[in-house]
Amino acid sequence: METLLIVDDDLSLLESLKMHFEDIEHDGAPRYQVVTATRAAEGLRMAEEAQPSVVILDMKLPDRTGLDIIEEMKDLCGDARIILVTAFHDMETTIRAMKAGAFDYIHKPFPDLAALDIVVARALEYRQLSRRAATVNVESAAARLGDIVGTSPLMQQLVKEIGKVAGSHATVLIHGESGTGKELIARVIHNYSYDEVKPFIGINCSAIVDTLLESELFGHEKGAFTGASSVKPGKFEIAEDGTIFLDEIGDMSLMLQAKLLRVLQEREFERVGGVKRIKLRARVIAATHRHLADEVAAGRFREDLYQRLKVITLQLPPLRERREDIPPLVHHLLERINEKVHKRVTRVPPEVLEHLTRLPWRGNVRELENVLTRAVVLAPGEVLLAESLPALEPTPSEHGHGPGPSTANGLPNFLASPIADPNLIPTLEEAERMLIELTLNVTKGHKGKTCQILGISRPTLERKLQKYGVRQDHQP
Repeated sequence: METLLIVDDDLSLLESLKMHFEDIEHDGAPRYQVVTATRAAEGLRMAEEAQPSVVILDMKLPDRTGLDIIEEMKDLCGDARIILVTAFHDMETTIRAMKAGAFDYIHKPFPDLAALDIVVARALEYRQLSRRAATVNVESAAARLGDIVGTSPLMQQLVKEIGKVAGSHATVLIHGESGTGKELIARVIHNYSYDEVKPFIGINCSAIVDTLLESELFGHEKGAFTGASSVKPGKFEIAEDGTIFLDEIGDMSLMLQAKLLRVLQEREFERVGGVKRIKLRARVIAATHRHLADEVAAGRFREDLYQRLKVITLQLPPLRERREDIPPLVHHLLERINEKVHKRVTRVPPEVLEHLTRLPWRGNVRELENVLTRAVVLAPGEVLLAESLPALEPTPSEHGHGPGPSTANGLPNFLASPIADPNLIPTLEEAERMLIELTLNVTKGHKGKTCQILGISRPTLERKLQKYGVRQDHQP
């Protein structure tokens, strides 16, 4: 039998609710033991004595408001779920109530007691899930190096390779799908390569147009081009004797590839518009989601530069190939997300963790973090619920483009037919990702045509491809 505490100064309503809930049976026995109070002080005392599972708390009481005592109520009766009730439709108070930790916020008079029954039943179910869910233990979640989380054989092997790489200053090429954490690996290599603090300078080669990328990498002299009103050091110069990280180098143009090759060969460079030779002292770590050997064969990447870059090669496994690492990753990411969004979602029911483990994760760890962030923001308490997760559909192939679930005409289901269940409507970001994937599929990966169809610029497309972890297996 579950104990239900009702705190309301309306005596007739109080008696009515008491009789209603005491008449509810479960498996032939009364489901609820109901205790009542008419004032805030009395309600707090009953909460401590009765230790209820659910509290129905009126907002306006003679001595204090329900909002005033919600924190005290939570402290006195542990994991009880608190349902706030009010006769006033106040949007601001609703937000304050949910922020204070109320499980739900409903208005009276109740149009139908059956609706209240559903809310109370959900509160009990949520409380049971909370008790069954394991509390996140970050320290014992996994053996990791820095922020690298995972105990799978693939990750253990990767950590061993990082240890070997950190012992030298050789050029490193990191292969991995978008969202696998290539920059994280580069930073770990950098941090373990030096005994003292050195600069780590990263630049995304796909996010900047060629005319600006050259200046970003090598710097420019005053008057080198229109708008160059002063001398600007480039990333290679700023990195000094630390690390320069060239992310998505597979998207670099052939013209800049030739200039980069010369820098790596001669270990020196010039600013745009300059003649002074500047020594390259930094270690170079490059990363790409593309298979550079295939890019070389297709004539989109210089073979001589490829050979210069792959002195040491690290391959980052996609998340779908190390599913055993998803539970510790969830725990690890939750701690970071909670701190960022000021929540305390620390419990994950086993069935929710199992659901997360089975998803395709085309965007890898980045997609997992985005999904968890949304779920944490929507969670009403400390438990991560399946209903708070977005409806992610598997792609036709985990390795291909594919616009996700679609009808015969190629349109995503949410665009092709009416949706009766609002829970199946994707978020704006999910819809945008699916539309980009659909367009890339139609244009066979041609980014120029994709930009024309979508009405966006090339840098905007590149940023969105990186943000959503969209694979790019066709021509640029």
